[in-house]
Amino acid sequence: MTKIYLTNLTPSPFPRATLEKMKKCIRETVYEEYPDHLFEVSLTVCDNEYIKELNRDYRGKDAPTDVLSFPMLDFDSPETETLLGDIVISLERAEEQAKEYGHSLLRELCFLSVHSALHLMGYDHVDDEEGRLYMEAKQEEILNRLGITRE
Repeated sequence: MTKIYLTNLTPSPFPRATLEKMKKCIRETVYEEYPDHLFEVSLTVCDNEYIKELNRDYRGKDAPTDVLSFPMLDFDSPETETLLGDIVISLERAEEQAKEYGHSLLRELCFLSVHSALHLMGYDHVDDEEGRLYMEAKQEEILNRLGITRE
């Protein structure tokens, strides 16, 4: 099972039920691809200012974004725990997008969790059309299976 460690950089406590759903989404996504591996994922929830700095420093884009993934791929040792990577989600941006798309914050956070877990495993949607189609289908499949649908 994938271990997930939360760092909450927002001023408010993060709801435990929401965190558990996000963890379940990440675990389900990773398990489908690598059922025999033990991974660790760092999940950070932050504000727009913090993620904007990361986006600028690591991607050269001086703007906030919803989620960043920092993969540390190592699939050679399924019997030992391996750091899969870091996920950073802007809670502010997720709230904005949930309103924009007309669904719950929980659904948006779970979507971003699945989306970023796929990135940690090497999938890309920016420069890879096949990867984009795969990611879109896989995201919906996992969220629907877990009962996290658009409301």
